[in-house]
Amino acid sequence: MIQKLIANLQKKQADLKLGGGLKRIEKHKEKGKMTAWERIFYLLDEHSDYIEIGMFAGEGLYQEEGGCPNGGVAIVMGYVKGRICIVVSNDATVKAGAWFPIAAKKNLRAQEIAMENRIPIIYLVDSAGVYLPMQDEIFPDKEHFGRIFRNNAKMSSMGIPQISAIMGSCVAGGAYLPIMSDYAFIVEGTGSVFLAGSYLVKSSIGEVIDNETLGGAKTHTEISGVTDNKYPNDASCLDAIKNVIDKFGENETAKFSRIKAVKPSYPAEKIYDILPSDRTKPYNMLEIIKCIVDEDSMEEYKKDYGKTIICTLARIDGWAVGIVANQREIVKAKKPGNSTELQMGGVIYSDSADKAARFIMNCNQQKIPLVFFQDVSGFMVGSRSEHGGIIKDGAKMVNAMANSVVPKFTFIVGNSYGAGNYAMCGKAYDPRLIYAWPTSQLAVMSGAAAGKTLLQIQESALKAKGTSLTPDEENILLKTIEDRYNEQLSPYYAAARLWVDGIIDPKETRKVISMGIEAANHSPITERYNVGVIQT
Repeated sequence: MIQKLIANLQKKQADLKLGGGLKRIEKHKEKGKMTAWERIFYLLDEHSDYIEIGMFAGEGLYQEEGGCPNGGVAIVMGYVKGRICIVVSNDATVKAGAWFPIAAKKNLRAQEIAMENRIPIIYLVDSAGVYLPMQDEIFPDKEHFGRIFRNNAKMSSMGIPQISAIMGSCVAGGAYLPIMSDYAFIVEGTGSVFLAGSYLVKSSIGEVIDNETLGGAKTHTEISGVTDNKYPNDASCLDAIKNVIDKFGENETAKFSRIKAVKPSYPAEKIYDILPSDRTKPYNMLEIIKCIVDEDSMEEYKKDYGKTIICTLARIDGWAVGIVANQREIVKAKKPGNSTELQMGGVIYSDSADKAARFIMNCNQQKIPLVFFQDVSGFMVGSRSEHGGIIKDGAKMVNAMANSVVPKFTFIVGNSYGAGNYAMCGKAYDPRLIYAWPTSQLAVMSGAAAGKTLLQIQESALKAKGTSLTPDEENILLKTIEDRYNEQLSPYYAAARLWVDGIIDPKETRKVISMGIEAANHSPITERYNVGVIQT
């Protein structure tokens, strides 16, 4: 079953590389332009690793508008002249590269990654600007389109390099993005940049002028000085970007520990055998970890205490990490008086929350990046847990994690439910990167639990009106509720809305962590670790 999920993922990835489809790609290339992905691959170092950011953004959204695959923009973290960078490439085969709400959110995420890690960002601009029918969802708010230019200014003040290439349309407010960059290049014949195009100029002030004269390459390199240099085609413009990046000096690093990498104990493909196809069945998360970390590098923390969470130091591709992972096996916990208690895998108990909080604090003190592997149903409930103070122990773990100053990386392996998502560093807690596996589910609770809860609510409402459901009606309503809820559990539903940075084959996890820490290492830790008031 897991292999089927991987095959489905790979098919979806291949389809997304086609952007707006083969016909639109043909029309795009007839203009002498590379596609968004051709530009990226030409720019990146040959045969080097890269990570895609927000691949499934927009999937299933805006169907009444014709859809917006990949959010209309391809974004990667990869290597240009040996230097790790973020590359943002508008896909003009999708609605002429117009900005939908999800496109703005995706671009902001790219900038956030560049800012957090202090790494260069490259914009390959080819966009018709804001998608006007949805302007009210893109234009005015704090996390909308205008925030991008605010980030341009902030990155400039932080000394983060920004390079732009105008390779197609660049209009209205979007014109500020390349021009607020440190370098602004333009391609002759295809690139143009102006606040208002020729039609709007004519309707506004009556001036008749063509777009090339108004804001083409010759105009802006020879007359206005808005852009730096013009180039005859996409390839020569991209070569110029590489030549600039090749000259960058080195900045101070965070100095995270790295030694020579060692291969994991098991091949990454063994993960497919360890993970059960039935997500309710137990498995040993330690075996998953051994497929990812360098062999013989693990040093487990308090392994006989708080056993539903695994805390261990390790190395991944040579980088030192602190791993916090949900154990999915049923474990025996020792209690006072030499008694034992069975604890359910995937559930956070008081002892495991207490252990994880202390481990997270240790990693912050010792400048060790944190990696979270989520397969969590939530915190333990019931009178015994409540009387034992599960809320304060959970609060302690959330506090220690939320205030972390070391970079955090999160992977959703299986379940990611409720407050468990929060405690295990969900999107709200600023992981540098967060990816889901195809086996994951993300929601407040499981579909079965939610279905029964929502059914009870509806039954109570009907009862208050003096009516009730027959058993058959109950079953039909329950199935309707569960089907709708289960669709929302899908990792693709989460990825479409950028609740995660994407969905990856589990064997890609090691690469994502290694590149993520390499990027994070460019940003020295200057903030003091301070958890404030800890619940005791």
